[in-house]
Amino acid sequence: QEWQNPFATWDPRDFCNISEIVLPMDTYWSPPIFILERVNGQNPELNYMVVMHNGSFNSTRPFQVTLTCSLIILKFPFDTQMCNLTIASFLYPVTDFVMKTRRTPAEMMKDSQSFFLTDGEWKFTNLSIIEYTEMMDDRGFSLVTYVISMERRPTLYVLNLILPTCALYLLDMAVLFGPSSLEEKINFQIAIILGSSMLAVILNNSLPTSSNKPPIIGT
Repeated sequence: QEWQNPFATWDPRDFCNISEIVLPMDTYWSPPIFILERVNGQNPELNYMVVMHNGSFNSTRPFQVTLTCSLIILKFPFDTQMCNLTIASFLYPVTDFVMKTRRTPAEMMKDSQSFFLTDGEWKFTNLSIIEYTEMMDDRGFSLVTYVISMERRPTLYVLNLILPTCALYLLDMAVLFGPSSLEEKINFQIAIILGSSMLAVILNNSLPTSSNKPPIIGT
């Protein structure tokens, strides 16, 4: 966060050429913001800010938060999700408090990708920023929304679910139309049904439950 305070300025030549100092956050006014989609998280312990001699304030605090996100898993495991991270402050109207992003989405996209140290289930594909004003009780408030696009890596689900399922059904057809006796076919069918049931249980545990439409693979 960066903001200006014209009442906190000084001439460095009058103070041993000190052009910046570090102060606790509660020393001066700081922007009161929060994340709308936040469920829980860890509050940072770095409650300090850098004050420049020209009245420029800078505060860098790391947040680790859990957000709510509406998932559409119809194409699971080949789905792409979009989640919003909205920063807002409903204490000051837009006439007193306006939030602006300093960097472009391309710059933030490049920086964000550098923070991914491991290859997890999701691949970060795109980031866009929306700055707008929301009206509440005839008052406008400044909001900034980061739209995060993610693509699921399907390799693990293909190996553990799709390929075994296809193999079971191919084996089912081979046994059904093969020259085996009826008793052997029934035994094979029972084994295939048990295997399909186990795959269904694995699939049910793997699927997210925050979607109204079930995935095609589940159907």
